[in-house]
Amino acid sequence: MMKNMMGGDGGMMKQLKQMQDQLKKAQKELEKETVVGTAGGGTVEVVMTGAQKCESITLNSEKIRDMKTENLQTLVLMAVNDALDKSRKLMAKKLGPLSGGLGGLK
Repeated sequence: MMKNMMGGDGGMMKQLKQMQDQLKKAQKELEKETVVGTAGGGTVEVVMTGAQKCESITLNSEKIRDMKTENLQTLVLMAVNDALDKSRKLMAKKLGPLSGGLGGLK
């Protein structure tokens, strides 16, 4: 009787294990892929992984030479947020198909 409740031969458990393996693979891929967020026409550039880890921040020294600190801070914030948005979209693209299979678990 317990065997029938578990989906016969454990098919549901096997399916969950496959989805877990696919999720881990997608997460590793996201750690390797990067996106670039920019602000101020290239004044600030932020490189972030698909796993939302900031890899680098680059400032264009020519463009920031006479810039006020507050303006530069705003541009850095904008570039980081741009990179985060792109990273989230990449994550949704990679993980979206995997989450579709979880609909029956709600």
